[in-house]
Amino acid sequence: MIERRQLLLASLLTAVGLPAARAATLVRYPQSEAQGHASGAEHYPVRLLQLALAGAGQEYTLQSTPLMMRQNRALLELASGRAIDVLWTMASQQRERDLLPVRIPLDMGLIGWRLLLIRRRDAARFAAIRTRAQLQSLQALQGHDWPDTDILRANGFQVQTASDYAGMFKMLESGRVDYFPRAAFEIWHEAEAFAEQDLIVAPGLALHYPSAFYYFVNRANTTLAGALRRGLESMLADGSYERLFQEYYGDAIQRSALGTRRVFELRNPLLPAATPLTRHGLWYRPPR
Repeated sequence: MIERRQLLLASLLTAVGLPAARAATLVRYPQSEAQGHASGAEHYPVRLLQLALAGAGQEYTLQSTPLMMRQNRALLELASGRAIDVLWTMASQQRERDLLPVRIPLDMGLIGWRLLLIRRRDAARFAAIRTRAQLQSLQALQGHDWPDTDILRANGFQVQTASDYAGMFKMLESGRVDYFPRAAFEIWHEAEAFAEQDLIVAPGLALHYPSAFYYFVNRANTTLAGALRRGLESMLADGSYERLFQEYYGDAIQRSALGTRRVFELRNPLLPAATPLTRHGLWYRPPR
């Protein structure tokens, strides 16, 4: 009976020229491998996604995958148009060939500002580093499918890789590697989460390479890409993007004190030529 009434209502609305209510469009995103260990900043892309789509002129419903999905798997699922509709990740030339990027960085490029997670007993050793060559002589740790791995290697750094997120911190603790570069908005919570392994943030040092962290969709899903672009541009225009960025990342930025650190500038050979680096309002630069 209820179904017949709904059909009748839709018919009446159409008959008088009024559109029937449209169902919300489902947008699926991958549950992050690091989600169980991350701070609220891990949920920033989800919150930004909600706000951007809310202003896009159509109703959307967001849904996380029920199980954790590693980055390589998420990229494959999105490219094939199967389990997810959007993900957020660092841009690379290959990723922009396989997927459709929305070229507004979610984090103002903050993911390219890297601090070093180290063992507490090595603090003096890292405080004494003055040159890039000194750091290049040590072993860094990164994920095997992270663009950062190729970026560091292209700049002459030694890098060991792993695929298990929690296991990477054990690798550092055990001495198999010397340091673990992490984004400035990731590292402080991770240092606290893994404090029992006696890991700290290296004093006085930072790495920086230009890097774009975007929403990506399937190449055929231009409708979702357009909605995300409109929503993000609207947030940039009315200041809500900046407010959300400061809400989630302001404390980490202040704590990182990037302007006071010795920063080793690296090139990013993976960065696509279409990256809007000249649109200065999209990128964070620390005060000097």
